[in-house]
Amino acid sequence: MKTLSKFGIMAAMAGSLFLASCASEGYVVEQPVEPVYVRPVAPYAGAYWVPGEWVYRGNRYVYRNGYYTRARANRVYIQGSWARSPRGYVWHRGHWRR
Repeated sequence: MKTLSKFGIMAAMAGSLFLASCASEGYVVEQPVEPVYVRPVAPYAGAYWVPGEWVYRGNRYVYRNGYYTRARANRVYIQGSWARSPRGYVWHRGHWRR
């Protein structure tokens, strides 16, 4: 029967502590809740509604209400969304795509 040396035992303990610390998620920023507001009536025929977005200001996310704009020819609007990152959640802004 093999016996573990003091070094082997210390290495096993250090490894298990390392793995235990990796298992925890650490600091996670919660997704903010989107405020509820009433979309105004379109100002003109064919106006396109761009949904509200989150903007990072002063070490926090603040919500910017949506707005109407003219649709862009041969383009489609991709709505912004939250994505998980190693440090928490990050907002990816909406954009027009061909």
